[in-house]
Amino acid sequence: VPQLIRHLQVMTDVDPMGIPLDDKETLSIFTSLDALKIKNENYRFTHGTYAIPEFGTNFTRAMLDDIHPTTVSALIKMSGFSHGTDVWTNNAQDLLRNGTATIDEVISCRDDIMNFLIKKGLPNGDAFKIMEIVRKNRVLSEDQLQMMKDHGVPDWYIWSCETLKYMFPRAHAAAYVMMSIRMAWFKVNYPEAFYA
Repeated sequence: VPQLIRHLQVMTDVDPMGIPLDDKETLSIFTSLDALKIKNENYRFTHGTYAIPEFGTNFTRAMLDDIHPTTVSALIKMSGFSHGTDVWTNNAQDLLRNGTATIDEVISCRDDIMNFLIKKGLPNGDAFKIMEIVRKNRVLSEDQLQMMKDHGVPDWYIWSCETLKYMFPRAHAAAYVMMSIRMAWFKVNYPEAFYA
């Protein structure tokens, strides 16, 4: 992706570091085709992320259909889902589909666990230890499970922690999404250069 961004910079004279990451028209391609002005009524995709790194695969495009992301935060969550093992499938996807949790509540990156537990009142050190155990796919102790319950951590959240196999760090997810948004911006604003 950095090489593609560099080619686009050379072709357009646009500094990619100046591209706004919250541009509404750019973010709209994650939920619709409107910004791309596609005139073909039979175009087979429902969103404009085809050829956007991280968001153009069958797996992530199906995820877009479930989530309908409109914020950078939701896209970062998606990156965490797609780079983890049993983070989306058999976990967050089910929790979202059955209405148990919202996109802001489900676990997508390892950092989510520590931050959530700290908000629930667990000591920082314990929250960190639990996050580390979960991210390494190890078993939480009975004391740790009880501590979570004592601080009001919902059963579905504990189940989610016990189901996870591998999780991406939020910083990696954010870096990937930033590059994807830059690519999407070129797709919307400089389509000839993008497709070249």
